[in-house]
Amino acid sequence: MSFVKDIQAIYILNGNPEFAAQMKAYLMNKFELYGIKTDLRRSLMKPLVEKYRLEVRDTIRTLVFDLYYLPQRELHLCAIELFEKQLRKDYKKDDVLLIEKLISNNSWWDSVDFISKQILGKYLQIFPGEIAPVINRFSSSDDLWLQRSSIIFQLGYKDKTDKELLFKQCLIHKESEEFFIQKAIGWALREYGKTNPKDVLEFARNSDLKPLSKREAIRKLI
Repeated sequence: MSFVKDIQAIYILNGNPEFAAQMKAYLMNKFELYGIKTDLRRSLMKPLVEKYRLEVRDTIRTLVFDLYYLPQRELHLCAIELFEKQLRKDYKKDDVLLIEKLISNNSWWDSVDFISKQILGKYLQIFPGEIAPVINRFSSSDDLWLQRSSIIFQLGYKDKTDKELLFKQCLIHKESEEFFIQKAIGWALREYGKTNPKDVLEFARNSDLKPLSKREAIRKLI
């Protein structure tokens, strides 16, 4: 057996078809599911990661995509969580290409938001020289999920947030009609507002943002 075969087998055994149907509808019928809730999914994966510790460690960059290109959403989420856990202290500069693939494939808010904050955001703290080329490339892409990532990757940066870059990204995308972009602008500003409420409030009031973005940005500041 292998890690991938074993995790597929154990998820099949523990799947819940009724819950799978509910989650499939919630995810707009974009993915197949076993029907396993997050806590159980993680608890079932944990002993397999230990059992196949060397395989996971030594093949993580290919193993992740062996999981990611299978149909079930639970496997996609396992893949990105494994990627983050195994590589958080061992990113290589070229890993940004893998991160971009994770964002651009099987894309939906649940995967993209985790990747943007927990993976892309941490990667760019390790390689700050990559911020400008990566964010410019993502921001100018036609892929709305790469665009969203370029806006929200600083979530959790707090006082280390590059305010000018955050505001610049919001201005670049402020005319977007995409719901997920408007929400991203509001979310990123709201989170930074916990650290710098004065500047966020001033920016939101003076930047002609879409109503949804502005409302989300300032709803905890006024």
